[in-house]
Amino acid sequence: MADLLTDAEFDTFRKVIYDESGITFSATNRSILDSRLKEKLREKHLDSVEEYYRLIKSNKEEMKLMLDSVTTNLTRFFRNQPHFDALIHYVIPHVIENKKKTGDNTIRIWCAGCSTGEEPYTVAMILADILQAPYKFQITASDISLKSLMVGQQGFYPDARISGIPQKYLERFFTRTDKGYQVKSTLMDTIKFDYHNLRHDSGMRGLDIVFCRNVLIYFDEPAQKATIDKFWNSMGPHSYLFIGHSESLFGMDTKFEFLKTDWACLYQKNI
Repeated sequence: MADLLTDAEFDTFRKVIYDESGITFSATNRSILDSRLKEKLREKHLDSVEEYYRLIKSNKEEMKLMLDSVTTNLTRFFRNQPHFDALIHYVIPHVIENKKKTGDNTIRIWCAGCSTGEEPYTVAMILADILQAPYKFQITASDISLKSLMVGQQGFYPDARISGIPQKYLERFFTRTDKGYQVKSTLMDTIKFDYHNLRHDSGMRGLDIVFCRNVLIYFDEPAQKATIDKFWNSMGPHSYLFIGHSESLFGMDTKFEFLKTDWACLYQKNI
């Protein structure tokens, strides 16, 4: 087997990955794609990338597993704390004010590109701590990586992964085990983990808050725009969008309004 994909093979896989997920592979991260595909060939006992390409094109589940293998899942609890400060001090109070006008007591949140679950569990801990009756919350956590979703669904994290969680939250929402920490069922029950490819409409509507942080950086501009438009359609009036601190909608033709709070910058659907 050749050490590297041929230019034609690289272009073929780059195109199918983009068409299926919106994820863009450039020449600078070609080696990542190469190594992931080599792992797949060994796993499937195949002799050529051409055989593997035929497999994923004829089998939707294999396509999902391939997309899973080429995604990067870097996350941690309370990653980028200023976003959560803005959630606590600005977003939730404003969402509740709007809820009072409608009589709807449920705050609906989507964590898109949730990876192994640290982000949705962080949001859940915060809301379980600060929300008071009659208000409650529902979180949908989605990702294109089935392996990552399984970690989130299981809710178990080894000692090295729980850094950053305040002690009061650790004691309230986790059970200590021999090998790490298990999220308690009361918190797990507030989150629905679900496979979703951002290339497609989620079907969700009326969301109050969407987190999609450090995902758009893997998309080119057309795929970013298509994703942002889908978020707009899924969100209700006076709702809020968090994207990664290194990401921006600047220069994009979008209906979202830029919002600068005392804690962090985000976007709002202000209708």
